[in-house]
Amino acid sequence: MQIFYGKVALMEYLSSIKTTNSSIGFVPTMGALHKGHQSLMLQSVKENDINVVSIFVNPTQFNNPEDLEKYPRNLEADILKIQEISPDIILFAPTVEDMYEGKTVSQSFDFDGLENKMEGQFRPGHFDGVGTIVKRLFEIVNPTKAYFGEKDFQQVQIVKKMVEKNHLPVTIVVCPIYREINNLAMSSRNERLTLQEREEAGIIHKILIEAKSKFISNSAQKTSEWVKNEFEKNKNFTLEYFEIADEETLSTCNRKYKNKKYRAFIAVFVNNVRLIDTISLN
Repeated sequence: MQIFYGKVALMEYLSSIKTTNSSIGFVPTMGALHKGHQSLMLQSVKENDINVVSIFVNPTQFNNPEDLEKYPRNLEADILKIQEISPDIILFAPTVEDMYEGKTVSQSFDFDGLENKMEGQFRPGHFDGVGTIVKRLFEIVNPTKAYFGEKDFQQVQIVKKMVEKNHLPVTIVVCPIYREINNLAMSSRNERLTLQEREEAGIIHKILIEAKSKFISNSAQKTSEWVKNEFEKNKNFTLEYFEIADEETLSTCNRKYKNKKYRAFIAVFVNNVRLIDTISLN
């Protein structure tokens, strides 16, 4: 398995093995890999000649220093999980110094307002950090296709907008959410939960499913009020936000239209561990 810790060495290696017809699949991650990440890798391997996975905990997308400090890191375990999918996958695990060249600050991006909704509202500067690192990774790897999980749906829309505005020659592939047995969306942050908290957190998806059902005959406002009331009943969870929004623009749904696709977005704290999830309402 080829592992690179510096961008120049990776770029030189990719340049030496790719041809004009080679397709490069890319899965950018922050490590603490799980089956959800592996499902992205598997799809990439099926669809591309060359496959790259990056592991980089990007400091500029954390607006909470404690969250950055506690983010799980285990490179040796991650390498084994990558090898389970294919020993031919190339791993890129750069340092902060290598990626930011001594200036650990993010660029400012205009994502046409997508950055001001939901996650952006509660995590100032988060999407500037995401845009900065994903753009740099794309410029280093120069992928044909890049694979992202649907759980981070707002992030996916942000990345698509960044690709469009910067005319980057990469196709963004969105893959289904991979869930645990209790339907909790798989996340690296789940590792910070106790076994009991992890089991109880299955209620997040259960409430989303019920909200989808209620949205058929109720307004977005009434559906949102019901969700808030459900979480108020359970003191182990703190609801940060629940939002029903247009899938494309991420604009809040104030009135339903038949020709639009809507999606519910949620962020919940379980003992200071922040979990997000999403579900299509159409």
